Amino acid sequence: MTDDARRQGLDAWADFFEHLSVDTLDRLPALTVPEVRFRDPFNDARGRDAVRAVLLHTLNGCRGLRFTVTHRLFAPDLAILRWRFEATVTGIGRMDVIGTSEVRQAADGRVAEHIDHWDSGEQVYLRLPLLGAPLRLIRRRLGVSPPR
Repeated sequence: MTDDARRQGLDAWADFFEHLSVDTLDRLPALTVPEVRFRDPFNDARGRDAVRAVLLHTLNGCRGLRFTVTHRLFAPDLAILRWRFEATVTGIGRMDVIGTSEVRQAADGRVAEHIDHWDSGEQVYLRLPLLGAPLRLIRRRLGVSPPR
């Protein structure tokens, strides 16, 4: 795999997320291998149809969704994207999340694996009515108390 193919593939993948919409989901076959894996804190999808279903679910559950890729880093067998996700999510409210994605690519630059890392506890679980209060209590007990 050449660095040019990787960079072009990663740039196309980042552009895909920055312009994510129901209409752009048809770009998945050109950007991914058939057995692509997509994992985030809530999903572990394998294959284009499963990835498309996850992304469609995300689009349907969000208003004002916006991804902004701020950094791209390359290593010999891995690329890292740093991004910001902004949206109003049904049942959660406004979210503004900074996260990273590990991206592994095929020889032609298409994405073979995409694994997201972001703080779902802070952004989701602590904001849920039934889970939030007990989790905030646990967090306070496990954290360091500020000096008085």
